[in-house]
Amino acid sequence: MAVSQFSSMSTRPSEALVQCTSSLSRFIEFGSRNRTSKQKLLLIRTFNSRPPTTSFCIKCVSSQPSPKIKDRVTEEDTSSSQNSSGPDTASVASSIQYHAEFTPLFSPEKFELPKAFFATAQSVRDSLIINWNSTYEYYERLNVKQAYYLSMEFLQGRALLNAIGNLGLTGAYAEALSKLGQSLENVVSQEPDAALGNGGLGRLASCFLDSMATLNYPAWGYGLRYKYGLFKQRITKDGQEEVAEDWLELGNPWEIERNDVSYPVKFYGKIVPGSDGKSHWIGGEDIKAVAYDIPIPGYKTKTTINLRLWSTMVPSEDFDLSAFNAGDHTKAAEALTNAEKICYILYPGDESVEGKVLRLKQQYTLCSASLQDIIARFEKRSGANVNWEEFPEKVAVQMNDTHPTLCIPELIRILIDLKGLSWKEAWNITQRTVAYTNHTVLPEALEKWSFELMQKLLPRHMEIIEMIDEELVHTIVSEYGTADPDLLEKRLKEMRILENVDLPATFADLFVKTKESTDVVPDDELENCDEEGGPVDEELESAQEDGVLEEESTDVVPDDELENCDEEGGPVDEELESEQEDDVLEEEKEAEAVQEPPQLVRMANLCVVGSHAVNGVAEIHSEIVTNEVFNEFYKLWPEKFQNKTNGVTPRRWIRFCNPDLSSILTSWLGTEDWVTNTGKLAELRKFADNEDLQSQFRAAKRNNKMKVVSFIKEKTGYSVSPDAMFDIQVKRIHEYKRQLMNILGIVYRYKKMKEMSAVERKAKFVPRVCIFGGKAFATYVQAKRIVKFITDVGATVNHDPEIGDLLKVIFVPDYNVSVAELLIPASELSQHISTAGMEASGTSNMKFAMNGCILIGTLDGANVEIRQEVGEENFFLFGARAHEIAGLRKERSEGKFVPDARFEEVKKFVKSGVFGSYNYDELMGSLEGNEGFGQADYFLVGKDFPSYLECQEKVDEAYCDQKRWTRMSIMNTAGSSKFSSDRTIQEYARDIWNIIPVELP
Repeated sequence: MAVSQFSSMSTRPSEALVQCTSSLSRFIEFGSRNRTSKQKLLLIRTFNSRPPTTSFCIKCVSSQPSPKIKDRVTEEDTSSSQNSSGPDTASVASSIQYHAEFTPLFSPEKFELPKAFFATAQSVRDSLIINWNSTYEYYERLNVKQAYYLSMEFLQGRALLNAIGNLGLTGAYAEALSKLGQSLENVVSQEPDAALGNGGLGRLASCFLDSMATLNYPAWGYGLRYKYGLFKQRITKDGQEEVAEDWLELGNPWEIERNDVSYPVKFYGKIVPGSDGKSHWIGGEDIKAVAYDIPIPGYKTKTTINLRLWSTMVPSEDFDLSAFNAGDHTKAAEALTNAEKICYILYPGDESVEGKVLRLKQQYTLCSASLQDIIARFEKRSGANVNWEEFPEKVAVQMNDTHPTLCIPELIRILIDLKGLSWKEAWNITQRTVAYTNHTVLPEALEKWSFELMQKLLPRHMEIIEMIDEELVHTIVSEYGTADPDLLEKRLKEMRILENVDLPATFADLFVKTKESTDVVPDDELENCDEEGGPVDEELESAQEDGVLEEESTDVVPDDELENCDEEGGPVDEELESEQEDDVLEEEKEAEAVQEPPQLVRMANLCVVGSHAVNGVAEIHSEIVTNEVFNEFYKLWPEKFQNKTNGVTPRRWIRFCNPDLSSILTSWLGTEDWVTNTGKLAELRKFADNEDLQSQFRAAKRNNKMKVVSFIKEKTGYSVSPDAMFDIQVKRIHEYKRQLMNILGIVYRYKKMKEMSAVERKAKFVPRVCIFGGKAFATYVQAKRIVKFITDVGATVNHDPEIGDLLKVIFVPDYNVSVAELLIPASELSQHISTAGMEASGTSNMKFAMNGCILIGTLDGANVEIRQEVGEENFFLFGARAHEIAGLRKERSEGKFVPDARFEEVKKFVKSGVFGSYNYDELMGSLEGNEGFGQADYFLVGKDFPSYLECQEKVDEAYCDQKRWTRMSIMNTAGSSKFSSDRTIQEYARDIWNIIPVELP
């Protein structure tokens, strides 16, 4: 299927266009990053005349007057804003007005904020579309190798400010909107966050897209277009409440629906052999995946890449009109509902079978539609002579975690069943094309799917997975041999893709033969051996035979008495026999109760086997991956494994979200090159003690804190002091991330305050505003208890007049990218306190460090490298190390752990009911006991608690010395240069994808 270009005028009536305006296209120039000469970057429509037939009439339709759109801006009005590096204000304003009038989503009488946002976004999109078309026309002409990034999440955040910032048009749009009676800040605030992700996985994917475009790499992203996202979080007196996201209710001005780009996706059905010798997947449930494209601009480059999202539907003919007219409305829409619900929710609950089916459908839809699209593009670019051996030389597929694992069997299916390749050819091409990024060491996150479920839903793919498993078994047997059957059996158990599934038929008798072959007795001795292989005692054997014959011949019972005899010939005791039958039935029931272990498909193992590269996302994480999680695979294929430490885009996470700091950096570094070359941030170190720089750093931080003070008041009703330390932990709520330890530390602090006089507590404690944010999965009960606990502590502490501004506890509802862009620049201390060895990397830690925030944390994930880069003295470290964790858990299970008195004190205080009537026994119970599910403090909160409290005392001490604290802040920004996603993407491109930058002429 041909790749469709963006159509920037698809909704515009041609007659109106002719009547209202003549349009011209002209280039906008920027100073190139790579050249001193000016370079043409994008095209934008400018409008030279006022439509003769239409005037923008304003009518008041409510009791409150609406802001009127101002008359068209003239060239003279904006002469000061015209320059050679961008369009003039009049051009931008004219474009916005055009969309307000001719791409209407709102009534024509008003130009209020929602309408202003959509018109502005559509205006920007026009420019992006022109650059997008240029980008992909050029790529197709050159037939370059392209990378495709498949992810279940893309946590984009708002797009408007990022887009105009990357295009260098922020000033022009701010002035144009001001002339039209609106402010850019207010217009930007109207945009909802795209609900396409939840946490670090999706935010990383979005940072990567920004870097791919900025660095001019030929690449696309593929994901799903979730109608209702994960959920919108509300905080009530009962804790977290989930409601559906509404981000698409008014439409999405950035997306372009591709009605001509759709692919069939099949579920269920059966496999039948065809006369051509191929397998044919027939019957079942058929849906259609339709493409929606979102352009992704690079920073000060014409390169604009694409995020293609799939939405699911069925043709109208699948609506059962007969059933509907008969009154069975549910049945009539069943096919439509089954298709559409695939893209309703990100991560639907999977405790039910229906939930599991839906998640698997989501994953397969992403893989199947994306690969069909990739292959169509490859075939189009190849022309008449398609050489499938060249596919890996033109295509690189990156699986972001295990969710897109089905890419492997799906690519093989297409190549064999639809393109006619052999198994050997398809397997070789797949392995050379696909790569896998591991994001977790948590066992529950290393996905395993029911063999039976997959066989039912995706029968052809299970055949292929079984073939891959057989290939793997053959490799393992060849590598380790059969001399040591116990070792071989252990390797197979750890490494096979299919868990608790019999060996393939070709290896079915492997261990039987192996065991039979041990202790072989020579043939000439065999006839003189007993059944166990020992020498026969002929005299004893003869005596035994005589005894058996004698036993068989005695006490013969006549036939007529036989029916009243038991098996040994004695009279039947009917009561005893009844009891024995009951015992047998009971034993049979017990045997049935002992279920066979479930047959599973290990998706992570399939990823490793089917990929040519496997990478972790931080140095310590990659070590755990190779030494523990996939150690046997690493020993077999060490060349596959790599580390690619995560990064974040400095455009969104400094340049646009923290303009005060951005200006300081540009001023002191003497250049804005740090935006694309973060290595220059290191030069800031030499100014770390400069009083002027420190003063500017503190002023920028306070300005950002003032914004958060207003935000907290608006969202929670609480008033907080900007003079207090802003202590922030924002991330997905999970026990291993240990928000529970943070809030218990706050409770301990509060208790100690209450035990002091006003004078003592003021002298002892640094004022703090402790801010939490993050969502707990709807079915994760313990995480939701933590949210409830935090809000209960806040309700008590924040209303305590004795404490006042010394301590505030805030839970920010519905944490998302836009909230992060507000909180992170204002942060002074950020907590990254996961149990060592359990966080793969983290990316929020990088964003905080970039913005001059000091981290308190364990040696986990990217914390290890951040501490190395910013300096040990500029990082507050506590807690057990990763290599100690297993031993500490063993110590706990043996009853040897002795909790710190302060830990026991704080638990007792919580249980006293001081924070309300809610029963926290189960939450506190998870920290107690030595063994058992949901107990024994698996995440070692109690073990690390004393170290955590002592480290927090060091934080207070450092904060009291503002000169020292500010120096630490500067050193964090200066040391964050490594953590740009530009560096990460360059490593992927060089080491895994084998692609090179392609800069448009």
